[in-house]
Amino acid sequence: MEVRGITLRAGEAYELRLTGRGARGYVWTWQVSGNADAVSVAEVAQVAEAPGSAPPRAEPGAPLARTYVVRGRRPGGRARIRFAQVRPPYPEEAPYDEFVLDVEVTGGT
Repeated sequence: MEVRGITLRAGEAYELRLTGRGARGYVWTWQVSGNADAVSVAEVAQVAEAPGSAPPRAEPGAPLARTYVVRGRRPGGRARIRFAQVRPPYPEEAPYDEFVLDVEVTGGT
């Protein structure tokens, strides 16, 4: 499990790319602890390379990169975001992978 610490200004965004195993049934989930209102987390939708074309497609079993945007919202807040790669049909299984992001939010932009 990797742990990373970052500092964001209120309104600033941080892009995080995590390699997934979606083709094998795994998804990334996240939980925010600490000052949960200090940050927001959103997954960025996969987009096509060119207008009118389909989004990138992976071969069966190939790793799939997922992108998440973490945005600082409330100055003075500290939050810990725990990303866990799990298979939803098997909630009793331990996560395949985990990533922790410690975020400190400072004054506005």
